[in-house]
Amino acid sequence: MRRLYFVVPGDINTLTGGYRYDKHIIEGLHQYGWTVELVTLSGDYPFPTDQQRTLAGEILSGLPDKATVIIDGLAYSTLPAQIRPHHQRLKIIALIHHPLALETGLDAQQSAFLKTQETQALQLAHRVITTSASTKASLSEYAVPASQITTIRPGTHAAQLAQGSGTDLINLLCVATLTARKGHSVLLNALSDHQDKHWHLYCVGSTERDPQISAGLFRLRDKLQLQHRVTFTGELDDTHLRRYYQQSDLFVLASYHEGYGMVLDEAIAYGLPIVATNAGAMADTIPTGAALLVTPGNSPALGDALASFMTNTTLRTQLRSQACAARSIRRSWEQASAEYAEFLKNV
Repeated sequence: MRRLYFVVPGDINTLTGGYRYDKHIIEGLHQYGWTVELVTLSGDYPFPTDQQRTLAGEILSGLPDKATVIIDGLAYSTLPAQIRPHHQRLKIIALIHHPLALETGLDAQQSAFLKTQETQALQLAHRVITTSASTKASLSEYAVPASQITTIRPGTHAAQLAQGSGTDLINLLCVATLTARKGHSVLLNALSDHQDKHWHLYCVGSTERDPQISAGLFRLRDKLQLQHRVTFTGELDDTHLRRYYQQSDLFVLASYHEGYGMVLDEAIAYGLPIVATNAGAMADTIPTGAALLVTPGNSPALGDALASFMTNTTLRTQLRSQACAARSIRRSWEQASAEYAEFLKNV
């Protein structure tokens, strides 16, 4: 029997890219003869309390000798002391979506602490999986040999071609949890200079993950007088999210960093052109010719790109055409799961 223990901090059904990646891989591995046991860690990751760290260590102690264990990086990178007693008796694989120290909004002390923790933890991994070549390259700063790292990119599901607004109104869609790293404030400021144009922005994503950031974005929207132009929908289930993709004309993402950016693949699955930043893996994720890319944190440049899309019909048609063409080479979750199965055979 091929058994895998998959360790995740918090609820596997959380609607973020990292959790959705984990869930798809767990489900996909079942098709390749793997019994996957989900192990859930409770705690305030990536800053667990001492008691939560101790509990994580006890859970690792309970796993059988020689077990193959994948630990999501949101927890793995914070638990070097708890992993160290087990790294030789278990085959521990670190799954790194992106280094935690690169999260936007951390102060210098928090970032340095996380980098130290991550560096120590990654030295204990039997193998490391990253979700992008960009993240793999970034781990050179954590003293991880490239030979120890395997990149397995996400997949995406097939989707019907988006129909757009059906009017001269341009519907903009941003799917991202309201956190500092996603750059919503940059996006709002970018759009505030183009209120003479006919657009509406829908921001889909949890407003509860970081209430302070969310409250600040609501205030900024009001300050910029965008109350009737910007809608924060909160978190949506797949059925309702599909409706927003279907009625959209453009996908927008202003992140400061992405370890991959699964929502970009999903936008392409709907044939949506993209305006985004070139942060992290995003420039490599988006198909050539399907997007306008700008540097992160640059509201004027982002605003110019959005204005170009709204006012230049030829450009809009070209971007849409390239996005639609890219749908034909969609990477499936079945492919991603098959790569995991092949990888695990050789661990």
